[in-house]
Amino acid sequence: MANLPQRDEPLEPSSKGSRHARLGRDNRLRGESSESIKAVAVYEVAKGIGALLGAGALWLWHTDLERWLATATATWQQNFGHLLAPQVESTVRIAQQASKNWPLFLLLIFVYAAIRFIEAYGLWQDKTWAYWFSVIGYGIFIPIELYYLLARPFDWFKLAIFVLNIIIVIVVYRNMKQKGLI
Repeated sequence: MANLPQRDEPLEPSSKGSRHARLGRDNRLRGESSESIKAVAVYEVAKGIGALLGAGALWLWHTDLERWLATATATWQQNFGHLLAPQVESTVRIAQQASKNWPLFLLLIFVYAAIRFIEAYGLWQDKTWAYWFSVIGYGIFIPIELYYLLARPFDWFKLAIFVLNIIIVIVVYRNMKQKGLI
């Protein structure tokens, strides 16, 4: 009986693999985010950078946006045909609206980018609020995206976004469960 560990002593692992797995789990529970959460954080940073690039384009070309959009759309169609045509048309409509009230759109884009960067920071730093923000923020759009998938003509891009959002919700939810947040 003297060789048995006391109640508070950790059990020694039987192999290096199980010890490595236990150490990885212990580190995540202590505040180190997992690789999957870091991937979500990188995705958030990419969305924030994309928004800032869009803001830069709006800032530079807001006075001549109609001509620039016509040129960009023609170039897209020449190189890619009808690939992502609904998204290109939607982007053009949004940009046309943005050019009419570009200061407001710039503000909205900067707010969106800031939210993406704050969420990425929180996930990277393993903050509880960031997990909740992500799972709610992505989860809230799943029913809307499902509606658009079913109510509108089929679109591979919409399907990809829908699946990506489901994957992100699952990844964040799993990590929340492992950390005991839910």
